Amino acid sequence: MRVLHLTGSAVSEFHADLSRLYARECLTATAGLHDVRIAYVSPDGRWRFPADLGERALAAAAPLALPDAMAHLAALDLDVMVPQMFCLPGMTHYRALFDLLGIPYVGNAPAMMALTADKAKAKAVVAAAGVDVPAGEVLRRGESPTVAPPAVVKPVDADNSHGVTLVLDPDGYDAALRSAFEHADAALVETYVELGREVRCGIVVRRGELVCLPLEEYAVDRVRGSADKLARDGNGDLRLVAKERTKAWIVDAADPVTAAVWDAARRCHVALGCRDYSLFDFRVDPGGRPFFLEAGLYCSFAEQSVVCTMARAGGIATRALFEQAVKTAAERRLVR
Repeated sequence: MRVLHLTGSAVSEFHADLSRLYARECLTATAGLHDVRIAYVSPDGRWRFPADLGERALAAAAPLALPDAMAHLAALDLDVMVPQMFCLPGMTHYRALFDLLGIPYVGNAPAMMALTADKAKAKAVVAAAGVDVPAGEVLRRGESPTVAPPAVVKPVDADNSHGVTLVLDPDGYDAALRSAFEHADAALVETYVELGREVRCGIVVRRGELVCLPLEEYAVDRVRGSADKLARDGNGDLRLVAKERTKAWIVDAADPVTAAVWDAARRCHVALGCRDYSLFDFRVDPGGRPFFLEAGLYCSFAEQSVVCTMARAGGIATRALFEQAVKTAAERRLVR
């Protein structure tokens, strides 16, 4: 099949670099499986169709405005698109463009991505399905919190833990809210779940069945921030701090926490209407009770991406996971 990898970001250099980081790893992991094409959206909003994601190839590719890019996409005769954009427009508007073009893509639809990008809305949906969530409230500028500390303050729709603060006493709220409002127009204030453990659960859909993957646990002695996930090396390139072995590991399937988290994750997947795969973060209190924190409904199919790491631990190789996802997406075109 002819498979397009949609990369880059029209929002910021950071999101564009993050997309390239994961997409390059995916292209390496899945090399030779399909006839590959690349689309790159730069922060100025223009499209390029480079031979690869290196600096030279990007510079050599002609920049196209949206109408010309759409005509180019139509001429490529694509079978499937793999989304590799992690900014909010990339997860919503750009996926919707491919719906209009009639080109199926791997992963969740724009409406679902928009819903789960808003942490408060996602919490409300899964709570209605019987999943435990921390008590909380959404605040706009000028509003005062009523949640008693300790509490966690976070932007309602930002990723990578930007602007997240643990507030231990009421005097800490002003600074925490200012930090959150630097990244969003609203802040989510939640009761702090006492530290037991923090885990992620991935689900993949195989032949119509929800397959829960081995959990990934993170080393935490506090609330994780953006520095616990991503950093830049001496050359200014992004690297994945969270994947270092001292930061994260796979949980033994026999661990008692697994069954409780799997049950909650299945409820989340169904309640949110996910397709192909899903990924959920949980805080587990000292008594072993999991609380839903947020959903991250994306997978880059890079060897280091969370869903792929979990899948390998469950006996599913990255290439096999990718092939199943691409095949499932292509079948959606056939039933239109």
